Amino acid sequence: MRINLRVHAAIGIITLAALTACGGSDSQSPSGTGGSAGLETTELTVGILPVPDNAALFIAREKGFFEDEGLTVKTETIQGGAAAIPSLRSGTLDVSMTNYVSAFVAAEAGVKLKIITDLYQAGPDVFNIIAAKDSPVSSVADLKGRTIAVNTLKNIGTLAVTTTLKSGGLTAGDVKFVEMPLPNMAAALQKGDIDAAWTTEPFLTGAQKGIGAKKIADTMTGPMDGFPIAGFAVTAEFAEKNPKSLAAFQRAVAKAQQLAAADRKAVEKVLPTYTKIDAATAAAIKLGTFPTAMDPQRLQRVADVMLQQQYLKSSIDAATLILGPTG
Repeated sequence: MRINLRVHAAIGIITLAALTACGGSDSQSPSGTGGSAGLETTELTVGILPVPDNAALFIAREKGFFEDEGLTVKTETIQGGAAAIPSLRSGTLDVSMTNYVSAFVAAEAGVKLKIITDLYQAGPDVFNIIAAKDSPVSSVADLKGRTIAVNTLKNIGTLAVTTTLKSGGLTAGDVKFVEMPLPNMAAALQKGDIDAAWTTEPFLTGAQKGIGAKKIADTMTGPMDGFPIAGFAVTAEFAEKNPKSLAAFQRAVAKAQQLAAADRKAVEKVLPTYTKIDAATAAAIKLGTFPTAMDPQRLQRVADVMLQQQYLKSSIDAATLILGPTG
């Protein structure tokens, strides 16, 4: 397939600017009026993705909730939840957004993690498999023998696709998964480097507008309907050493999560600040839901589906990974 300058221009606002987001970091510093007394550390480095899942962090920044708690929050963009785990263990990141699949895979491998905030839950047509508009792939069954891009291997994307493949009579062995950053997928589809991509907002809307990408399947239906997607996690060691600082972080994010859940406009306002999409696109994309309480049973769904799909060798009690109030 050929890609032209018109296509590049059309997708530039979404994909190329989002790549800019992937290379930088940002921070919010308290002005001295926050309540930092007693905190073990007042500075936290947080791993994020340029997706709506972690909108609450940026709402908390915009509203001054971190400052109120006496915290300085610096953000570093990661490629995916799995990629964040080594950075948490090394101390490069203090806190990171991670999808729950990556967290449970790491936990089974012996990594001692704690989930401190539930951030995002799937909604209709928010996590889709897409293909180029002129692709011969038009159904799940057509994916047999095809190459599918996901942002990281052995994570929520591959689990969602594997579960969806069953509807077309396929298994994971019938396709080839390749790892690719979310911002790169639309161009790769257009060039024919991949046959399909599992992607989410805002890159989903970007691909549809930019290259006319077509939907093959919504991966969050059936057993994946309303699936828990991601939360903030820390190592158990960091949690043990910094309980007051983490509690302050949790309070700030919880206040922002309440706003995200109640007012879509609050999410739309901050999306352009870290995804680099424009306000019109922020208003157009589809969103999942923003849970306002940690529910062990909800997270247990993830571990149970992972066990069914042989992502785990044995059952994991999700409640043992949760740090903080549940409801």
